[in-house]
Parts: sequence; C-alpha cells; structure tokens
Amino acid sequence: MSQTRTTLITGGNSGIGEALAKRLVDKGQRVVSVGLEKPGWTHDLLAAYCADLTSLEEARTIAQEIGANHAIDCLVHNAGIILPNLLPDAKPEDILELAQLHLGAPMLLTQAALEGMISRRFGRIVFVSSRAAMGAVTRSAYSATKAGVHGMARTWALELASSGITVNVVAPGPILTDNFWGIIPKDSERQERMARNVPVGRLGAREDVAHAVEFFLDERSDFVTGQVLYVCGGTSLVGLGP
Repeated sequence: MSQTRTTLITGGNSGIGEALAKRLVDKGQRVVSVGLEKPGWTHDLLAAYCADLTSLEEARTIAQEIGANHAIDCLVHNAGIILPNLLPDAKPEDILELAQLHLGAPMLLTQAALEGMISRRFGRIVFVSSRAAMGAVTRSAYSATKAGVHGMARTWALELASSGITVNVVAPGPILTDNFWGIIPKDSERQERMARNVPVGRLGAREDVAHAVEFFLDERSDFVTGQVLYVCGGTSLVGLGP
C-alpha cells in the first residue's frame, strides 16, 4: 500500500490478526483492532477496541463507534472460533453463534465503513476463512459458516466492484495459533503427525496467512476480487488425514 491507509482487523489482539497488525504498523499503516481483549502492545498507529462479536448488540454498537471515529479503508475479518463436535453432540445454537461471528459481525462492520470507502472509491475487504470450509471432521457449525463466508464475499465482490472495492478470502489450513492449540496439544505427537500429513511437510505460521492477506490489501491488487486463496500447505488438495 503506497499511501497511508487505515485497516480494521477483527481479532487483531492475537494470532494471525496480531501478526498482520504488526506488519502493517511496521509499514506505517494505521490499524484499528477489535477483539475480546486489547493487544498486548501499543503504537501511535494502533487504536484498540474490545467487543464480543458473537453478540449482535455488541457488534452493532462497536461498528457504529468505530465508524464514527475512523475512516476505514480496509477491513480484515479474522476473528473466529471453532466449537468442535461430532454430529451426535453438535448443537444448532453453535451454528447461530458462529453465523453471528463469521457473517453478521463483518456485515455490520463493513456497513459502518462502506459510505467512506465508496466516496473515496477505494476499499479492501478480506475474510480469513478456513480450509475447513471444504469439510472437516467435528466442524459442522464451523465449516458451514466458513463456507457461508465464501458465498457472502463473492456476492459483495459483485455488488462493490464498480465502487473500487475488492472483496476476497484467505482460507488457512492448520496454523500454529492458540485456536489450533486449543484443540491439538502443543508440541504433541498429534501435532507432529498432522505436520507430516501436510504436503509441504510443516504446519503453517501466522505470518504465512498475514502475507497472503497483505497481497489482497495492496492497492495494486485491484483486478483481483471474489477469490478464495487457500494458504494451507496443499491440504485443500488432499485433506489432513486422521
């Protein structure tokens, strides 16, 4: 990005979101983070807000507050949770909670920023989805809502293309973050076995995903919209095995 832009990152306080926030700030870009907690670091270019985006009311309130205080040029919806369960134990309530987080929250945040993006004839919207959108064991609610992200992003890409706004998706495979370690014990044999099942021979780092997101945010990427980029070490082709 050649000129100074302001990027709103959900889940900017940890994991992929934090890695992206630090990369953008290092390049002189302004970042607005919204998450359950504020980032554990500060910078003159960083503004931080706290909200539970699984709550429709909190998401609506924080969207209005951020929209009133910042001219958002780019939005990266990175916040997400998994809520894993095999089908016998899966709960419809989980679908509703994840639909609000993965779909409802970014809709409200984008709506709050949209008028400014349209008036400046520039906008970048990037969803961080998941390879699990293609299907994964224990991921009924997660896979369903992440697949929904892909459909919504493509719809927005068509609606906003004439306004200079692109909408794209980065779909990570297994990435070493707290979300991952919340399910797979850190440095366990299971983690090592999963790494061996990845075609490139390793699990992903959060910087791998941040790098891909930056491509879509770049002003020179204005001819790329409505796309899903799998940053997954090849697991979109073969799965992850048992």
